[in-house]
Amino acid sequence: MTPAPVAIAGAPGLQQRLLLLLLVPLLILAALNTWFDYQLADTPAIQQDRQLLTLVPQLADSIKAQGAWPPQIPRLHMAPEVADFLAVRKGRSAYAVLNSDGKVLLGEPWLGDYPPDTYEPEFSSEEYKGVVYRIVSQRVIGSAGELTVRLADGASVRTQWLRRLWFKVILPNLVLAAGAAFAVHWAVRRALRPLLALKDAVEGRSPRDLSPLDAAGSPDEVRPLVLSLNRLFDLVNAQAESQRRFVADAAHQLRTPLAGLQAQVEAWALPETDTITLRSDQIRKLRDATRRTSQLATQLLALSRADARTSLTEPAQAVDLKPLCEQVLEEFLDAAAVKQIDLGLEAQDVRVNGYAWLLRELLANLVDNAVRYTPKGSHVTLRCGLRKAVGSPAAQAFVEVEDDGPGVPPEERARMLERFYRLPGTPGEGNGLGLAIADEISRVHHSQLQIGAGAGGRGLRCTLLLEPVRE
Repeated sequence: MTPAPVAIAGAPGLQQRLLLLLLVPLLILAALNTWFDYQLADTPAIQQDRQLLTLVPQLADSIKAQGAWPPQIPRLHMAPEVADFLAVRKGRSAYAVLNSDGKVLLGEPWLGDYPPDTYEPEFSSEEYKGVVYRIVSQRVIGSAGELTVRLADGASVRTQWLRRLWFKVILPNLVLAAGAAFAVHWAVRRALRPLLALKDAVEGRSPRDLSPLDAAGSPDEVRPLVLSLNRLFDLVNAQAESQRRFVADAAHQLRTPLAGLQAQVEAWALPETDTITLRSDQIRKLRDATRRTSQLATQLLALSRADARTSLTEPAQAVDLKPLCEQVLEEFLDAAAVKQIDLGLEAQDVRVNGYAWLLRELLANLVDNAVRYTPKGSHVTLRCGLRKAVGSPAAQAFVEVEDDGPGVPPEERARMLERFYRLPGTPGEGNGLGLAIADEISRVHHSQLQIGAGAGGRGLRCTLLLEPVRE
């Protein structure tokens, strides 16, 4: 069963990811720029507050009592520092002296307010005639009694900074971010145009059109995807061709035994025939046709499952070759005994990466071929183990079936792996599928079935090299 495609829930598109990856850093940089401007602009504001805080005690010391106790309206002998401050900021600064009820005794009437709750200085901001003032208020006790002094500076650094922050920092950054978003969006769409064209090209194809895409005309970043798609198209094409060839071969090979069975049954079912009498040779022919049909159907199914172009849904696993060879040997002991064939086993403990059921099918086909086509009194040996590979210091695992029969001419050995091919003059009723199935299984295991002469140049030897499991 083909596995369902894995979907990533909520995964954004490539275009959205690119926009986020490009725009988020820009917005972060703009926010950092605004924060640094705030830190730089806050220093003058702190200096302004410190200056006001320094002048407030001097303004309080400038208040002198006047008249009998309790004083009515105090006199003001302005300290030089305060006088200089008011003179330099004329029109943009003000002061006031308030009694305990918040009534202005001296200074600007608009600075009247409730006295602070404590004797600590308090800062506030207030707008008057379109100017935002920074005001410090403090309750003091002096010769004139308990009063409240207030000193205001109209050169509000914070207000100026807020305006400058909006017009010179935030607004330009917003415009820059909007322009960058438009530019990035346009650039991303233009950069992704080859992908969109590839999507349209794939979507516009018919299910039968598996021709390769143009990889040379694709950008470098898209070319690996195009090459991967072309490889996928080649695999699908090969699998479809293999299925078509399999169906054609199966129909062709099944036609002969089924036609024979049909002819026999129709001959027995003639209307003038009331009693059906079967000779022993007819029964044997019917039995042989039935066996051949059953064997052919079994081998065709095995060939379909072992097709190297069919993707395996199961991962490869470690397979012990020695127990596998012992099981296959037991299956053919009776058939070998009937033909007086010495069926032996030479096995070493070795594990390989592969598929146990496919390797079992391969060994069964090789041993069946050897037992079936080797004359009476011959020897057939099944081997597995490790041996040094030619030209390589590393040892390779192998399985091998060798007989001392008549062998196969060298010019015919390559054709033995073709489907439904049988050597001329071969006895028996085989289907020519055993070695083809073994060859397909070898491809699944990324190897190749090697066919050569046996020991001393006699018989036939079929060998498959495999990758051992490294402990």
